[in-house]
Amino acid sequence: MGEPTEPHSLEAFAPAGLFVPPSIDRARVFAGESYAYYSPCPPETDLQVESSNPTEPPSRKHYVLGVDEAGRGPVLGPMVYSAFYVPHDLHNPLLAQQYSFDDSKVLTPAVRANLMQTLCTPGTPLFESCGWATKLLSARDISSGMMRLGAGAYNLNAQAMDATIELIRHIVEVKKVDITEVYIDTIGNPAVYQQKLERIFPSLRITVAKKADSLYPCVSAASVAAKVTRDVALELCHHNVSMAQEPEKTTHENATDSWGSGYPSDSKCVRWLRGNMDPIFGWGNECRFSWGTAKELLELKGGSKVDWPVDGNNSHLKEFMLSSSSGGNGGANSHELEQWFGSKPTEVL
Repeated sequence: MGEPTEPHSLEAFAPAGLFVPPSIDRARVFAGESYAYYSPCPPETDLQVESSNPTEPPSRKHYVLGVDEAGRGPVLGPMVYSAFYVPHDLHNPLLAQQYSFDDSKVLTPAVRANLMQTLCTPGTPLFESCGWATKLLSARDISSGMMRLGAGAYNLNAQAMDATIELIRHIVEVKKVDITEVYIDTIGNPAVYQQKLERIFPSLRITVAKKADSLYPCVSAASVAAKVTRDVALELCHHNVSMAQEPEKTTHENATDSWGSGYPSDSKCVRWLRGNMDPIFGWGNECRFSWGTAKELLELKGGSKVDWPVDGNNSHLKEFMLSSSSGGNGGANSHELEQWFGSKPTEVL
C-alpha cells in the first residue's frame, strides 16, 4: 500500500499551501529511505573576528550548536533529528529576542512553518547567520533496525545517538564550522549521554539536559526544524497514500483529519491503521511495524500466515534463482519465482 506516484510528478506533489522545506526529498520519503540534509553554510561562517588586542590576529567566528528531535514515539512517519548552529554572539539576541524561538511543542503549526520559511529565505538574518541540518530516519528503517534478531537489534536509542553523532561530525569535520559549544536534549540519563558524546568529541564543550529545547535557543531552533520536516514528510506520505488508493480524486483530507498525529494514543491514528491494513502486507513505508500497535493489529486482523521453509538447501528455490539469473528460460521462471513468494492483492480484504 502507499506506493509512490510517478517520478515526473514529484516536484509538484504537495497539498496546496504546504511549505516544503529543502530538507524534504520527496522521492526518498516515498521510498521509505533515511537520509541527511545539510543547509549551505551561512556567509558569515568564514568571517574573521577582530581581536580587542591589536597584537593578536583575527580569529574565526565561534558557533553554538543545538540538537533536538521530533517524532520519537509515533507509529506513523519518520523520526527526524536536527542540528542548528548560530554565532555565539547572536545566540540569544537573534534566536530568542528577535525571532522568539521556543520548544516546538508550544508553538503553533503556523508559527513553526513561518520560522522555517524565514530560515530558508535568502536575505533574512536567520538565513545569513545560521546553518542547520536534519537526519530523517524513515519508519521502515527504524523498524528494520529494531526487529533484527537477537543481539543484532538496533534499538531506537542507538539509532538516535548515531543520528546525533552523524550530524555533529559532518558540521564540524566536513563543513568545517568552528563549533565551540553543543547543547542537546537528552535521551535517557543526561550524564551518561553527555559522557558518551564527550568521548567522541573531546574538543567540544557539550551540555546534555532535560528540556533543553526550552532552555537553549539553538536547541529550540533545532526542534522547530525537526518538527516542520517531520510534519511535512508525514503530510506528503498521507497525500501519497491517498492518491494511490483513490487516484481519481483530486482533493484529499489532510493527514491531521485522517490519521491524526500518528501517535498510538491518537484514536484517529488507530482507526486509520485498522481501516487501511492489508491483511498480508500491513501498511506501506509510512508505518513502523516494530511498534506494539502495528504488531497487535497484524496479529488480530492479519488473515494470512506464511510458513517459510526451514530446509537449508532450498533446492527448489535455488533452481528458480539460478535459471533466472543465468538467463535460462527467461521470464517464465522469473514469473514463477515471483508467484512462489506471493504477490500483493489489489484490494484490501
